[in-house]
Amino acid sequence: FEHRLALSGDDFLVSDCNREAIAWIDRWPDWPAPALIIYGPAGCGKSHLVEVFSGRAGARKLSGATTEEEALASITEGGAYTADDADTEFREEMLFHIFNAVAAAGGCLLLTSSAAPKIWNPALCDLSSRLLGAPACAIGLPDDTVMKGVLVKLFSDRQLYIDKSVINFLVPRMERSLDTARELVERIDQASLVHRREITLPFVRGILAEM
Repeated sequence: FEHRLALSGDDFLVSDCNREAIAWIDRWPDWPAPALIIYGPAGCGKSHLVEVFSGRAGARKLSGATTEEEALASITEGGAYTADDADTEFREEMLFHIFNAVAAAGGCLLLTSSAAPKIWNPALCDLSSRLLGAPACAIGLPDDTVMKGVLVKLFSDRQLYIDKSVINFLVPRMERSLDTARELVERIDQASLVHRREITLPFVRGILAEM
């Protein structure tokens, strides 16, 4: 699998569902605007992609839970920053001032959101113009390629080497979410330890039936 290393040390697997977004990350710092917006549904890997960017650019995370003064004070000349869940976790005026401060400092800002900027419809018109002036790209829910790669890696991280028939059985029967994959692998691992069973296709079929 083609992949990029995230700040956490995890692999971010590249496929058709996220290839455009990762291309923008690889393009940094050659962005046509100070900000980039990546949007998509919950569980598609946006936060993981923020870690990839942070590892590449040394970006600092801005939080909507802090005061505006604290956020602006952390912005320095030429720095890189991230604002995860910018459409829900940040006040409009605060986000507008962050846009301006990063641009004035010659820095860059990666924002993530659940919806495309053109349908955010913020009440603050100046923020709307900033959003629409930034490049934006969608990231979709993990496809079969990504889900198979994620499951293989999660099992391997636990020193569990699973027959491909088990992986092929799980992928079409599980929610397309990286968090769900982690939960499922943990549950299968724990059940195999409790019941002292190998992780075979019949065993996994029983676990899914219980869930």
